Amino acid sequence: MKFLLLLLLLNDEFGLNRMMSDYKVDTVNDDLQMFYVTFHGPTDSLYQGGVWKIKVELPEAYPYKSPSVGFVNKIYHPNVDESSGAVCLDVINQTWSPMFDLINVFESFLPQLLLYPNPSDPFNGEAASLLMRDRAAYELKVKEYCEKYAKPEEILSDDDDDDSMSEDGSDSDDDDDDEIVGKADP
Repeated sequence: MKFLLLLLLLNDEFGLNRMMSDYKVDTVNDDLQMFYVTFHGPTDSLYQGGVWKIKVELPEAYPYKSPSVGFVNKIYHPNVDESSGAVCLDVINQTWSPMFDLINVFESFLPQLLLYPNPSDPFNGEAASLLMRDRAAYELKVKEYCEKYAKPEEILSDDDDDDSMSEDGSDSDDDDDDEIVGKADP
């Protein structure tokens, strides 16, 4: 991590230096190509108060090729795949320019995505359908997901445990395969 900070202080070509000062950024095994960013839901949105861990992967050709960005904890949104966290956002996936940097992603692109969902181009068909059919029910479900999956105290405390994260983002200390799920039959 110290190497990353030193590198960022010396070279801010990609906006990473500012990224480190404005956001909590956690690397995986000091890998400069993959890291996690703690992202707060935009003010005055359904997502306000929620905190998400965003996985960022930079391709070798970055900034000429777009980063891969995905939500780690669940979010209910028409343009985010609920199971993988993948984001359907044209500016990242199709119209990326080397003029953009990661600050654009976290200060503009993702907040705009959350503020203005596009149900006509969904990654989550259920969320898109609910938004178009019953906006009040959609808003309630978004808030339920925020309460259940995006609690600041849980996400921020998880960041303290990142030393045990493996490269794929799973908890490498979780060797307890004997965990009992659900309730026993009476």
